[in-house]
Amino acid sequence: QVQLAESGGGSVQAGGSLRLSCTVSGHTDPHSCMAWFRQVPGGEREGVAAIDSDGSTSYADSVEGRFTISKDSAKKSLYLQMNDLRPEDTATYYCAASRGGVNWGLNPLGYSYWGQGTQVTVSS
Repeated sequence: QVQLAESGGGSVQAGGSLRLSCTVSGHTDPHSCMAWFRQVPGGEREGVAAIDSDGSTSYADSVEGRFTISKDSAKKSLYLQMNDLRPEDTATYYCAASRGGVNWGLNPLGYSYWGQGTQVTVSS
């Protein structure tokens, strides 16, 4: 049973920074991709950043240059460093992992395991 747990959300002013963490428990495929998604009430789940098993990354245009995704395989952890936060970044952020074998990038359909989410609120 794979379980994901996010932490690090909170409230910041525009221009501030936050670092989200995601801890993975259980056995995961070494070829799996991991990603961060976000969702606002009434909206669709949006891909923010993804990292594949080789360390290649992809980002949504809206966060390119401001957010950085990284992972520590030894610690079974995923991170999202968010800088220069904007009010439009306000959302619940979710960590996700795929079953492996395919690089799903920012497509939520490819991810089988999800965390409970952590709230990020950016005020102007």
